Amino acid sequence: MAADYLVDDPLLQRLAPELDPLTTPYWTGGADGRLLISRCPACGTYTHPPVAHCPACLSHGVTAVPVSGRGTVLTYTVNYQQWIPGQEPFVIAIVGLEEQQDVRISTVLVGVAPHEARVGLPVEVRFVHRNDVYYPVFVRREDGGTAR
Repeated sequence: MAADYLVDDPLLQRLAPELDPLTTPYWTGGADGRLLISRCPACGTYTHPPVAHCPACLSHGVTAVPVSGRGTVLTYTVNYQQWIPGQEPFVIAIVGLEEQQDVRISTVLVGVAPHEARVGLPVEVRFVHRNDVYYPVFVRREDGGTAR
């Protein structure tokens, strides 16, 4: 039985990311339904992709911490190219996270038809699980983007 934070993958194939000490939390945090993003303990700046040193204050010790998983579609494109026969069009988006809008994740929107995609769409994270990797994807927010 799939957990409620796992969804079916709209893509028929995915390349596995290379896991290293910096990226592993991002790619495996979905096992617990958590989106883990690097954050500086000294100044509180979030960074993505993960880095070893804070770009804001140059502090060491940047660590992965859970975030809300909520965000907003900043831009998107619809992929119509069938890279694999039978592949349906899907929406690729850049999502700005609620915690810090300049922390942006390139992702796929799941359950959002190409004609429903729009800039400003409130979304939240779900995960696609393949081969011990939990790919963050985003779905339309149930609450329509209002505060919880």
